[in-house]
Amino acid sequence: MPLSDKIVKLINDAWDDGYPCMLATTGKDGPNISPKGSMVVFDDNHLAYWERSKKQALANVGQDRRVVVMYSNFKAQRDGVLESGFLRFYGTVEPHESGPIHDAIFAKLKKREQEHVGADTGIGMLVKIERAADVRGKPIM
Repeated sequence: MPLSDKIVKLINDAWDDGYPCMLATTGKDGPNISPKGSMVVFDDNHLAYWERSKKQALANVGQDRRVVVMYSNFKAQRDGVLESGFLRFYGTVEPHESGPIHDAIFAKLKKREQEHVGADTGIGMLVKIERAADVRGKPIM
């Protein structure tokens, strides 16, 4: 599923633009949603983020690898950049504690994420996109 250059830029700049991506997970203690300031488009089939807090989201994906990443930006909708200001990416996540994918995810991070406290012990998290749609259910292209 190739993502448009527009979607790639919006996701990669989400934190800096003030519209951070949110990661929804579920585990034995129930659901969790948390901002992921390091979220990037890894390739046409994957998103990725750097897990450095190692709290509830990581515990949950240890129980259930299914996740939803949500990008919300009303301004982009009002400005005509996006048809819908809500984008959802459904998929499964795979942690990479070392190796080439871990290193490739780290290389895609913005400098502020690479230098953030805890970055050196972070885990590269690769989200395989199984379905992507706006809030109305229209597929994202």
